[in-house]
Amino acid sequence: QVPLVESGGGLVQAGGSLRLSCAASGRTLSSSIMGWFRQAPGKEREFVGNISPSGNITNYADAVKGRFTISRDNYQNTVYLQMNSLKPEDTGVYYCKVYMMGWNWGQGTQVTVST
Repeated sequence: QVPLVESGGGLVQAGGSLRLSCAASGRTLSSSIMGWFRQAPGKEREFVGNISPSGNITNYADAVKGRFTISRDNYQNTVYLQMNSLKPEDTGVYYCKVYMMGWNWGQGTQVTVST
């Protein structure tokens, strides 16, 4: 019911980088923990990382630790996922999550990493 839009995906070679964005309208995200998840073909959706409301605390799945960075701009009401050193196994649809009542998943953005 609440608009939530992921963007920034695309096709990139292994070793390359992408920056994903998650933007919301209508209500502020500033008080919420935010997360990123992804789903590869034939697999269940998995946790990528999350970030505290202030942006001071982040944590990441082992598979992406050291390569991905989550940040946020509460003034712009946007959360980012910077992905570096991309691998083919990073391919999938990436979704952001609002850890707050009343928010649904967005449509996701496709990330494809070629060899």
